[in-house]
Formats: sequence, C-alpha cells, structure tokens
Amino acid sequence: MSDDTRGRQLLPIPDAQHVGVTTYDAKDPDTSFPPITPLRPPKGAPNVLVVLLDDAGFGSSSTFGGPIDTPNFDRLARGGLRYTRFHTTALCSPTRQALLTGRNHHSVGMGGITEIATSAPGYSSVRPKDKAPLAEVLKLNGYSTAQFGKCHEVPVWETSPLGPFDAWPTGGGGFEHFYGFIGAETNQYAPAIYRDTVPVEPDRTPEEGYHFTEDMTDRAIEWISQQKALTPDKPFFTYFAPGATHAPHHVPAEWSDRYAGRFDAGWDALRDETVARQRALGIIPGDAELTARPAEIPAWDQMPDDLKPVLAREMEVYAGFLEHTDHHVGRLVDALAELGVLDDTLVYVIIGDNGASAEGTLTGTFNEAITLNGASALETVEFLTSRIHEFGTPAANNHYAVGWAHAMNSPYQWTKQVASHWGGTRNGTIVHWPAGISAQGEMRRQFAHVIDVAPTVLEAAHLPAPTAVHGIQQAPLEGVSMLYAFDDPSAAERHTTQYFEIFVNRGIYHQGWTAVTRHSTPWLSGEALPALDDDVWELYAPDDWTQSRDVAADHPERLRHLQRLFLIEAAKYNVLPLDDRKFERFNSDLAGRPQLITGNTQVLFGGMGRLSENSVINLKNKSFAVTADVSVPDAGANGVIVAQGGRFGGWSLYLHEHRPAFCYNLYGVQQHKIHADTEVPAGDHQVRMEFDYDGGGLAKGGSVTLYVDGDPVGRGRVDATQPMIFSGDETTDVGRDCATPVSDDYTFDAGRFSGRVHRVHLSIGDDAHDADHLITPEERYRVAVGIQ
Repeated sequence: MSDDTRGRQLLPIPDAQHVGVTTYDAKDPDTSFPPITPLRPPKGAPNVLVVLLDDAGFGSSSTFGGPIDTPNFDRLARGGLRYTRFHTTALCSPTRQALLTGRNHHSVGMGGITEIATSAPGYSSVRPKDKAPLAEVLKLNGYSTAQFGKCHEVPVWETSPLGPFDAWPTGGGGFEHFYGFIGAETNQYAPAIYRDTVPVEPDRTPEEGYHFTEDMTDRAIEWISQQKALTPDKPFFTYFAPGATHAPHHVPAEWSDRYAGRFDAGWDALRDETVARQRALGIIPGDAELTARPAEIPAWDQMPDDLKPVLAREMEVYAGFLEHTDHHVGRLVDALAELGVLDDTLVYVIIGDNGASAEGTLTGTFNEAITLNGASALETVEFLTSRIHEFGTPAANNHYAVGWAHAMNSPYQWTKQVASHWGGTRNGTIVHWPAGISAQGEMRRQFAHVIDVAPTVLEAAHLPAPTAVHGIQQAPLEGVSMLYAFDDPSAAERHTTQYFEIFVNRGIYHQGWTAVTRHSTPWLSGEALPALDDDVWELYAPDDWTQSRDVAADHPERLRHLQRLFLIEAAKYNVLPLDDRKFERFNSDLAGRPQLITGNTQVLFGGMGRLSENSVINLKNKSFAVTADVSVPDAGANGVIVAQGGRFGGWSLYLHEHRPAFCYNLYGVQQHKIHADTEVPAGDHQVRMEFDYDGGGLAKGGSVTLYVDGDPVGRGRVDATQPMIFSGDETTDVGRDCATPVSDDYTFDAGRFSGRVHRVHLSIGDDAHDADHLITPEERYRVAVGIQ
C-alpha cells in the first residue's frame, strides 16, 4: 500500500494531531504548525462519469447492433471499449443499489423495487450501514460528488418532502448535490423534481420546449463546469441516470418522426435484422443463434392489421426517445471535452438497468394508468388508432407492446424482470478513458456485472475499499474490478460466479455455464405459479452465447451441481427465503414494512405539496370527504384548493369563476365535472366536497355534493373511478396542481389558488358505502408491472 493510500481505510480520514512544541506567543520563533492541506484523492485519480439508462435492452442501441441510432454512444465506443457480456439484475432498484454500493442487490436489501419491500433483510429496501455507497467513499477521499436524474433506492415510507433523508442521494447516499426525481418514473414534460431535498418546478412548460432529459443535462453541465472552475485540482464523481427510456415514452415528435416506416415489418423481422447486424459487427459470434420467441409473445403476423400502424408508431416513439437520450449524453460528453477533462474522465455508459420492459401489455398502451388499474379493455383498437399521432407527446402516457421489448433484447430470451435469462440481465456497456486505456474501439468479452463498477472506480482512483466508514466496520465489496482487462483483451475473466434472482426467476453463472429457471411472466398478473421445487431448470453450455440450446438432459450432474451452487450463493447473499408473493407484498401490513399514513383522516396545510400516493390516505373505492378552510380576497378567488394526480387520472377541488368545482379525471379519457351555482364571497369560508361511493366493488361511481359553509351549492355524478392508482409520479398538492393539471378548467399557471388555503381535511366516513372495501393483494399486483 502506498503512502498516499495508507490511512484511507478508516473514513472519514482521522485528523492529524499536532506534535511539537506548544508556544505561548504566536510570534515566538519556535511556533510552527503544518499548513492546512485540503483533502484530495491520491495523485492520478480520474474524474468519473457513470451514465445509466433505464429499460433499454441489449439489442436497442446501434452501438450493439440495434436499430436505433446512437451516434454519441458509437463515438465513445470507437474511443474506448464495448463490453458485450456485462450484466444487471433484471430490475430497476436492485440494479441501481448494486451499482452504487458494489454489492449484490440482496446484500443491500434491494431484492425488489422499493414499493414491494418486506421485512426480510434481502428485501427490505434498507441499505445496511456496513455497506457504504461508492459516492460516500469517494467524497470522504476528496472527490466532488453529484447525482442527476432518477433515484429509485429510497424506501417508500421515506419519500415524502419530510424524509427522513438518510437514503436520499444527499442524505446518506454520498452525493453533495442532487437534481432529479425520487421513484420509478416521471413525466418527462412535467417531472416531479427535487434539488437536493427541496421540491422545485421546471422553469418552462412543454409548449416552451421543456423536456427533463435536456434539463438534467443542462444542470449536470453547469455543476461540472462550476466544479472545474472552483476546484480544478479536485476530481468529480457524477452519476447521470436519465428517466429515459422508462415509460412514459416521451419525446418531441421531430425525434420519433425520423423513424417513420422503419418498423412496419414488425418485431419478428426486427429481431432477424438486429442479429444480422450484431454478427456483422462482431457483437456476438458468427455462429450465435437467435433464440426462439416464447409462445407467450404473439407473432407480428398474429396482430390485427388495423392495430399494426399503432404498434409501429409505439416503436418509432421509443426509438426517438433513445436517440434523443443519446444526443443529450453527447452534449454532456462534449462539455467535458470543452473543459479539457474528457481524456482524464473514466466514463461508463450502461445502456439499461435491465432488459427492455415488457410491462406495456401485448398491444401497448396510450396511458399506462389504464393498464395499471386493470382497465385495458378501454383501449380498443379504435381508441388507440384515434390517438396515434399523440403518442410520445404531452397528451400521452404511453408504453410499447411486449413484442417490441422482446425485440429490443435481441438475440436473447425474455425481458426485464426475468433474471434467469440474458434478455433480462445482459446490457451493452461502454467504457471510455483515454488517459487510462490504450485500446480503442475494441470488444471485451469477459463476464462482468454491475457490482464490478465500484471496485473498478476505486482501483482506478488508487483508493482502498474502506474497512470502516463513520465508525461502522464495512463488509467486503462483492464485485471484481474490471481494470485487469482494459488493455488485455485475452485476460482470463475474474468474475467467474454470479447468481441472479428477481421475482424468483433465478439462475447461476459459473465458469461459462448457466443454470436457470423462469418462475413467472412479467405481464401475466394472474398466472398460477408453480411450487418452487417444481420449477423446471435449464442448462446452457459455455459455447452457447445466447442460451438457445438447453442441454440439461445431457448433463444432469452438472445441473445438480449448479443448482446447489445457486443455493449456496443465495444463502450467502440474503436471497433466501425466496419470495414469489407478487400480490401480498403490495400490502404493507403483510409485507412488514412501515406505512407513513394510517387511519381514516388526514390534515394537510396550505403550501404542502409533492405528496406521493404513499403519503396520503387512500380515498379509492370508498366514500370520502374533502373539507377546506380558505380565505377569499375582496376581488374573489380562483384556482386549486387541493388536487391529487394529474392529466392521466386524479381529482381536484377548486374554484372556477369564483364558484366551487370538483373534477374527477378518469384515465385522462373523461373529466367528470361538478360546478356550483354559487360564488364564494370574500372572507373566511369552508368549502367541502362529499363523494358518496355507489359501492358494490371496485372502480364504481358515486354522487358528489359541494358545500360552502355547510350549505349545499352543487350536485353531480362521477360514473366510474380508478381503483388502484392515479399515477406513478403525479402528487397531491394544496393550493396548486403541480405538474399536469387534473382539469382543463385551469392551466398549470392558472391552477394556483388566488386566495389562501389554510388547511384541508381528508376523511373516510364510517357510514359510507363500502367504506371498508380495501384493495385486495391480488388487485394490488396489477400496479406492480408498471412501476418498476
């Protein structure tokens, strides 16, 4: 260990104690103290930029033979390395926590997404204190650290604006600055942004050209530029994680229009074309086979002819979305070059945190909230066709069909969530570092995993993995540094064993062999799952690049050996007990995780906002009341008193033309509005809305009564309601309606209440129809496939 790294195993680095003569007078000639030296990493430590895309499969980007043009990724690959056997966990939160800690996802409590956390250690969504994140280690060694984009590692009961912030990027995550969103997804045109831990709103509207990927790129460039202007001798660690290309697939039309007609032949033809390019480019061996399309995915020829133009447009929008993301990553890279620091920046571009997402149903969706609520029957061919030109725009909340996701994972089997097969876990990855890598434009075929990034960064920075952080003894890193192969394409691979598990889709890689078993199907929420011991295991040999030839029957002893090895690794890394309870885990009581809000009432105060659905009592499938104390100025008032959700589903109580109004927005398809016939005069008043649920099951309608100071002033009907979820990212706000508006009676700017909202009381009446009707665990699972 060099002198420069000695002492860095205990973090924070202990202060040096003064040893020498202590004088009485500072002017005494014997007075001597060493100068204060700012903390810096060892000499030669590079800047680090880690780019992690969302829901992009191995066969999507042109850099790895895909049909979508990614010229900036191509440029980085020409100046660096392409890793063709790099792997993720098959799901969002698990991959991200593994990346940020250098440990397996179950080791850091992230066996699933945060929304389905349980009290089991491997699935709690709580990172153990003995596994400090990479950003914290780098910060305590003198790096500047910042995160931009998506953060899906915060336990759901800690996601409100009051935290606690221990699991947020700038809390315990090790980042000095954060600009992005907390959760699975966000509307790219109207995102729920936080700056550090403070909610902020976009500085422009979609009509003025706003898009979150552009915004976060601008902020990242600003931060890095400032960092180099003020502390040029200090390296940075920047984690850049766009919401792209997770649904909703939002991109300006000029990007998606570039692909007009490109996908008219369908997903089966697209897989053939992609594999031909991959072979020609050397991405896969020339004899690698294209895996068969699973029977659960329909052939393109089986799809209705009148639906095919819509399906093709879904893929055009997705393609534009990915190319648009590549463009903005290119802007960030260009900024590094202009600052003169690109050559000394270790850049990782991981094209996907899992395989492409099959969570959009077999036909795709215009508004994923419709699918999440089990109302897919609404999206008929006629419905989708009538909206074909709105896909990708602010008017849509869209996702593509399963067949496209499978094609984006070519040449491999399956998709996101299916950790057993490479279609769920193999993601093309670029490493670019001119000052540290001599090779350019080469492939690396050594097995690698997302847990290998942290040890690689530490080795590149000449930093040891700490033995203690903030007084907590640290567990060893579980990844293997990839540095050994940067300039040695023939180096023997060092990551020789790796388990995989998501939703009990599981497997093991060991010395080239893989033993795997698929337990569940991502888009089939009601499928009957087999007993764990009845799962059928498959075996693939080292010469089978794509897992196309199951040789389990030929090598039963090897299969048994690998099955035992999986159990050993599973026990070591907190994978056990295996948990295929897809329904029950959405019930916090059954899962054993905390719930922020309980009971039948909740009081909100003026100015409160950015409250996720986990932060507000559940008003669905039951009668409820909203009571607000407001002050109206002499000129009268308009605007939102309280709103939950947005354009694609939600409700709002507001004043319109000085009169109380209530809007229930059903999936963005129909706005049920009730307007009072009486103005609210100046002064202090109570505005109340009572919703009397019809009962008789989920998603039923009800009658609405509006009151001012206890007097009824308006009545109306809501014919149907949303039973499960309004939105994965829209929130509850008092005195305004952030992001997209629930009602077209007001716009974003006009939605602010022009008086004052003092407090809002939400209540569920004991005597309401079906007041005790709660969503069953089975019904909760419908939400699962769309919020990961």
